[in-house]
Amino acid sequence: MEKVLVTSALPYANGPIHLGHLSGAYLPADIYVRYKRLNGDDIIYVCGSDEHGVPITISADKEKVKPNVIIDRYHESNKNAFTKFGMSFDIYSRTSLPVHHETAKEFFTSFHKNNLLVEKKTLQFYDSTANMFLPDRYVEGTCPKCGYEEARSDECEKCGSLYEPNELINPKSKINGSTPELKETSHWYFPLGNYQEFLEKYIDEMNQKYGWKDNVLQYCKGWFKDGLKDRAVTRDLDWGIKVPLEGADGKVIYVWFEAVLGYISATKKLFEERGNPELWKDYWQNEKTKYVAFIGKDNIVFHTIIFPAMLKAWNDNNESKFIFPQNVPANEFLNFEGKKFSKSRGWGIDVAEFLNLFPPDPLRYTLASNLPENKDTDFYWKEFQAKNNNELADILGNFINRTFIFVSKHFDNSVPERKNLSEMDKAMVELIESYPAKISNLLENYKVKDAVLEMMNLGRSANKYFNDSEPWKSIKSNKEECGTTLNICLQAIYTLAEMFSPVIPFSTEKVFKMLNATQTDWLNSGKNNLPAGHKLGTSEILFTKIEDEEIQKQIDKLPAVIEEEKDEEITYEDFLKTKLKIAKIISAEKIKKSDKLLRLQVEVGKTKKQIIAGIAKSYQPEELLNKKVVVVNNLKPAKLFGELSEGMILAVEDASGKLNVLSVDENVKSGTEVR
Repeated sequence: MEKVLVTSALPYANGPIHLGHLSGAYLPADIYVRYKRLNGDDIIYVCGSDEHGVPITISADKEKVKPNVIIDRYHESNKNAFTKFGMSFDIYSRTSLPVHHETAKEFFTSFHKNNLLVEKKTLQFYDSTANMFLPDRYVEGTCPKCGYEEARSDECEKCGSLYEPNELINPKSKINGSTPELKETSHWYFPLGNYQEFLEKYIDEMNQKYGWKDNVLQYCKGWFKDGLKDRAVTRDLDWGIKVPLEGADGKVIYVWFEAVLGYISATKKLFEERGNPELWKDYWQNEKTKYVAFIGKDNIVFHTIIFPAMLKAWNDNNESKFIFPQNVPANEFLNFEGKKFSKSRGWGIDVAEFLNLFPPDPLRYTLASNLPENKDTDFYWKEFQAKNNNELADILGNFINRTFIFVSKHFDNSVPERKNLSEMDKAMVELIESYPAKISNLLENYKVKDAVLEMMNLGRSANKYFNDSEPWKSIKSNKEECGTTLNICLQAIYTLAEMFSPVIPFSTEKVFKMLNATQTDWLNSGKNNLPAGHKLGTSEILFTKIEDEEIQKQIDKLPAVIEEEKDEEITYEDFLKTKLKIAKIISAEKIKKSDKLLRLQVEVGKTKKQIIAGIAKSYQPEELLNKKVVVVNNLKPAKLFGELSEGMILAVEDASGKLNVLSVDENVKSGTEVR
C-alpha cells in the first residue's frame, strides 16, 4: 500500500471551468485517484480556487465590483460544476482562507529571516491616469524575442521568454490603452538561480526513476539553458496576501509564490475539518509519500522549477522537511471544434452548461479517450455523439443489457453455474483475469488514454465472446453450456464495471446495483466474484443514444465564423519595409533536444543565411532540401533555443495542425523579391 498525495492545478476563480480545463489537470487526476483508492492505497486528493492575482482584479474591474464578489461567485459555481462532473476531491479549498494566508506568510517570513530574499529597486510600468503601478497582466505589448503582439510586461505566453519591462515593445495599459511610464519601485526577490543545480539533479533523478513526460523535460531544459534568474515575490497591489514586513504598505505576496502553497494550506484545512489538524504533515513531510502533481502545460514551470525550489529553500533552513513532486504528468491543450477555446468569441462550452444538456459519464469517457497527453487534441460534437452511441451504448451497454436479459429470462435472474469450460471459455476467463494488472500498469504510468482504450477493448472482446458462444442456440441444446457462457459474461461485466469505475463512475455504480454486488480491491476484480446462485438486481439501460438533431442543435449554436482578432492596420509604406524574398534551402538538420525546431541554411541570391524554423513536427529535414521558399529577409536576427536565426520562413497551418511552408516553382530564382 502506497501513501499518495495528489494535487491538481488551482484554477483561477475569475471564470467558469470549460472542457479544456478538465482534459488538462482534472479528469486524468480524478481517474488516477479513483484507481488508487480501489487499489487500496492511502491517498488524498486536494485542489481549490486560486483567488488572488491579476486575473481576479481584471474581472472585478470589468464588472465594477470588489474582487471578493468575483471569487465567491466562481468558487461556488466551479465547485458545483466539478461535483456534478464527478470530481472526487477530498477537499476543494480556497486561497482566500486564513489558513492559506498564514501558510504563505510563514514561507515568506522564513525566507526573509534567513536572508534568502533580496530587496531590489526596479522599474515597473505605472499608469499616471489610473494613478497605480500596473501588474504584468495589465500591460500588453510586443515580445522582444518572438514578436508576439499580446505579450505581458515580463513574460511572453507564446514563446515562454522572460525579460525586463523596459524590453517590451510598444507597451499599452490595458486599463485605458495609454502608454505607461516606467517608474521606480522596490520588491523582494527569490534567488531562483541559486537552485538551478539542485533542480537539474532533482528532475534528472525523478525522470530516471519514474519516467517524466518528454514535454515536461523539454520545457524544463529550455528554462535551464537560458539560466534561472532572481524572481520577484512581491507586487504593488491592494488585492492579495499582505507582505508581513514593516514598511511594505501597498505590497502583496506575488501570486506565483503563494498559489502553489495552496496545496499545503488545503491539506491543512482538510485535516482540520477531519478533527486531526496535525495529520497534514504525514503527507507533506513524510519521505514515504508519493506526490503527483497533475497540471496543464502552461503550469509546468511553477510545479517543476519554482515550487520545488521553494520547498528546497524551506528544507535548508527549517527542521521540518517537505517532500518534492515525484512526477508532474502535464497534459497539452484540448481545443474545441478545431480552434482554441475563446470565451470572448463564444467559442467553446462551459462544464456547467454542458452538464445541463448531457449526463457526465459520456463526457468523461469522450475526454478520457482523447486526452492531450502528448499533443494538443480536439473536442468535436460529432465525435462525442459517436463515442456515446458507438462505444458506450453499442459496445459496453449492449453487452451488459443482453447478458442481463438472457440471465433474467432463462436462469431466474441468478448467476448460473460455471462447468466444463471449453477452450474458448478458458481463453475468455484468462483474458478477464489479466485485465486488472494490464490497466494498473498503464494508470501507474499516467497513460490514461491508453488505459481507457484497453478498457473498451475488453468490452469488445466480451461482445465477441457472447456472439461466438451463441447462447441463443445453446439454451436450447445444452443449458449447462449456456449457463457457463453467461456466468463468464457476468464476471466480465463485474470486471468491466471495476475497470471503468474511475472513468464513468455514475454508470458503473448502476452496474454494481444491477449485479447486486460491491466492488472488491482492484487486482481481485478479474477473478470469479459472482458465485453461482447469486441473485442479481434489476437491470436498466445505461446509455441513451444521442440523436443527430440534438448534436446539430449544439453545432448551430456556434458562431458561423469565429471573429478573428482585428489586425493592426499599417500603412503601405510600413508594408514596404518588410522584404519578402525567395530562398533556396541548401541544408536542414534537427536541433538537439528540440522536437519542434530545424536549423536551415538558405541561399537568398548570393547571400547565405541561417534560419531556425519551428517545422520539425511537419517535415523531415531531407524533405526540405532544394525547396524554394518565401522568407522574411530583413527580420532582425534573434536567438531561438540558443541558435542564431536570421530570418523567418512563411508557412500556413492546415486543419490537422500540419505546417506547410509556402514554396514556389523551382524555376524562380533565389533572391527574387515577392511583391
